[in-house]
Amino acid sequence: MLVASDVNRILLISGSTRDGSTNTAALRTVHALAPDSVETRCYTGLLELPAFVPGADPAAYPQVVDLRNDLAWADAVLISTPEYAGTLPGSLKNLLDWTVGTADLHEKPTAWLTVAAPGRGDGATATLSSVLGYVGADVVTAACVRHPVLSADIDSDGLVTGQAFRDGALTALDALARHTHVAR
Repeated sequence: MLVASDVNRILLISGSTRDGSTNTAALRTVHALAPDSVETRCYTGLLELPAFVPGADPAAYPQVVDLRNDLAWADAVLISTPEYAGTLPGSLKNLLDWTVGTADLHEKPTAWLTVAAPGRGDGATATLSSVLGYVGADVVTAACVRHPVLSADIDSDGLVTGQAFRDGALTALDALARHTHVAR
C-alpha cells in the first residue's frame, strides 16, 4: 500500500465534448472514488483548446498553457474517449497534437478506460495507442481496460452506479498508480 507521501497525481481526460457522455461520467466516477493515495484532477478545457498550428508558440494561447500546466502537475494520465468515424474525436486528437512538440506526455505513464460495448471503440483505442506511442508516452497496458457503461448506468449526479464498473475502474486506477509509483 502507498503512503501519503507517495500520493500519485493522475490527470483524467475525457475525449468527449457531449453533455451526458458516458466517458466523462466514467472519469468523474473514478475521480469520486479515488483512494487517498491517488489525487485526481478532471481536465475540462477540451472545448476551449484552439486548433493546433504547427510551429505556433504554445505560450501564446492561455488554454494551451493551462493544458500544459495540468500535464506538468500530473504524474500520470488516464483517458476515456468515444470513437467518432472509426477513430479519435478531433477535439482529443487536437489536444494530443499540442503535446507533440513539447514532450508533455513523453515517458509519462498513460492509460485508457474504454466504456464502449465490446466490438465498438476499437478504432479510437488503436489510434490512441498509435498517437501515444508517437509522443513517447509510457503506455501502461495493465491499466488499459474496457468496462462498458450505458447511459442508463449513470445516476442524476453524473456518476456510474454499477459496482462491476466501479471495481474495474478502481483496479485500473490502482494499476496506473502503482506503475507510476515504481517509475518514479
